[in-house]
Amino acid sequence: MNRLAGHRRASPAAWVLKGAVRTYQLTLRGVIGSHCRFYPHCSAYAIEALDIHGAARGSWLAARRILRCHPWHPGGYDPVPAVTAPDATEPAPDTAPPPCPPPRAVAHTKA
Repeated sequence: MNRLAGHRRASPAAWVLKGAVRTYQLTLRGVIGSHCRFYPHCSAYAIEALDIHGAARGSWLAARRILRCHPWHPGGYDPVPAVTAPDATEPAPDTAPPPCPPPRAVAHTKA
């Protein structure tokens, strides 16, 4: 699967935030150590979320992920959610959903 399938051009704010995460990876992570309970690690998740979703939603997803990274959470595989189109989840307001087909007549026979 293409990691950047929902990729869009990052805003300047997203670039700054990604730079801050990358600075953390190169400096403090070596001192503190990597104790993340998830795969991918929280900092890699943050960079990918900022790449895919931009500064606002990417920061929100990264903050939620960091808040879940504690000893009482089981952790595991937790990928960045894909971008969804806003109109793909709901039908247009002026169109009605298609009608349901009529029920089938079922012949019951006694055995």
